[in-house]
Amino acid sequence: MSAGRTMGRRGLIGMGVIAGVAGVAGVLASIAPEGPARVPGRRRRAPAGADDGAAVIGERRVGRRILDLTIRSPVLDRLARVRLLLPRGWSRDGSRAWPALWLLSGAYGGDGEDGHTAWTAHTDVEGLTEDLDVIVVMPDGGPCASCTDWWNRGAGGPPQWETFHLTELRQILERGYGAGTARAVAGNAMGGTGALAYAARHRGLFRAAASFSGFVHTLYRDESGLDVADLVELGVAIGRPGAAWTDVWGDPDAQRAVWRRHNPYDLADRLSGVRLYVSAGDGAPGGGARRDGAEDTGRRDVLETLAHTLALEFTGKLRTLGIPVSTHFYEGTHDWPYWERELRAALPVLTAEIV
Repeated sequence: MSAGRTMGRRGLIGMGVIAGVAGVAGVLASIAPEGPARVPGRRRRAPAGADDGAAVIGERRVGRRILDLTIRSPVLDRLARVRLLLPRGWSRDGSRAWPALWLLSGAYGGDGEDGHTAWTAHTDVEGLTEDLDVIVVMPDGGPCASCTDWWNRGAGGPPQWETFHLTELRQILERGYGAGTARAVAGNAMGGTGALAYAARHRGLFRAAASFSGFVHTLYRDESGLDVADLVELGVAIGRPGAAWTDVWGDPDAQRAVWRRHNPYDLADRLSGVRLYVSAGDGAPGGGARRDGAEDTGRRDVLETLAHTLALEFTGKLRTLGIPVSTHFYEGTHDWPYWERELRAALPVLTAEIV
């Protein structure tokens, strides 16, 4: 595959991939900062920022446990939002350091949510974590959900989502919101790719990691069908119009070394000592977790079929390396009801390492 290839030769649009890349269609909402939350009767100091000046410029309480943050970052070309689910007993002024469970999402949905609201919009993550002594961190990852610092033809620069997540946001949460150093990370679709890449690229930062339908071998090649380079190209075309898809990691042939540095499959040996959970459906409708009212077309979901193939490749390599991994391969498609079920199943694996 080369930078000059066209997706049309594979008929990706006809296969419904635009609708399926976790619904990236049509969400480039501008983010207006909220004013800082105020507590009647007293003045509250602003939370501490990151070393490079990234800072919270707005807070909004959405529910009993939900706190949304708006952050201005020097490594992004837009404001970013983060949704926190706070545990019982959490206090901004408390001295306790709470374990942190990071949940990354795939590309934006087509119903108006940003990345930071995806997990609460589509799953009962609030109920599932009600009795857990953890802060759940659900960050924006940009409309392309790349969970990476873009290569930008070797020049670097914005957007740098990996730096935002793992340096700036981590420092902000640990300095101003009671997050501790016991961390686990999970994600769906491209968020699952990011979860395993983050755990591998930053050894010791996460004690456990999970991928639900993630694309965990980004250099896997299938000349007759879909591969991850197609997903990157499509995600950039929809989520960041005007940018070249090769700005993310370059061309997978010409810049293969860059791709390998972000490929969970190539980084598998760096996951030794991390508790792992990997799951994917086979692309066939069914499996007991379909969305209500979903139409059964009788066709396999090409995205989930790809995720399933890549998960088998990845977990096979882990076993060759002698690295333990919990797996669940099932009948099902690339959709939220399955990911909610997988989150429920993975939570004991993830939290056992941090609580």
